Parts: sequence; C-alpha cells; structure tokens
Amino acid sequence: MNEKTFRTLIEAGAVKKVSIVAQGGRFHVEAKTPNGSLTALTLKGDVKTWTSLDSAARWVRSLGIGTVNLMLGGWQPGQRSLGL
Repeated sequence: MNEKTFRTLIEAGAVKKVSIVAQGGRFHVEAKTPNGSLTALTLKGDVKTWTSLDSAARWVRSLGIGTVNLMLGGWQPGQRSLGL
C-alpha cells in the first residue's frame, strides 16, 4: 500500500500494529490490519525501503505512529544492496 492509503488506514483506526523490518542492509515497514499484513509501497508499486533505521522511524512517526515493533532478525549491517 502506498503512503496515502497507509495514512487513510491509520486515520480510520484499521492499523493495529506497525513493524519496521530489517532485511539485509535495508528496512521496510509493515502494518497489521484485521484483514492481514500490508507492506508500505512506493507509488510505482515497489516495496518502500530505507537504508537507515532513523529514516524508517522518522517516516513512521510522520504518519502519527508513536509505537512500532522492530524486527532485526534479518539485519546485516555491512551488507550492500545489489544495483540491479
């Protein structure tokens, strides 16, 4: 879901839990709703990612969310993404 949809769901109270998930050297955001888990997407439909935890947390906070779960199991701090 893109940022506009994400904001709409938050305002409607449909988002029950937000998680910042580490995957390799990047982070993405997932939201739990009554209908399942949704991942934040860009306008092009790609998964929205950040290279730093600060940036991801700042984005979530800008949406009005003050509490998140942080999932670092897949985090590899030194890993660089492939430029494919």
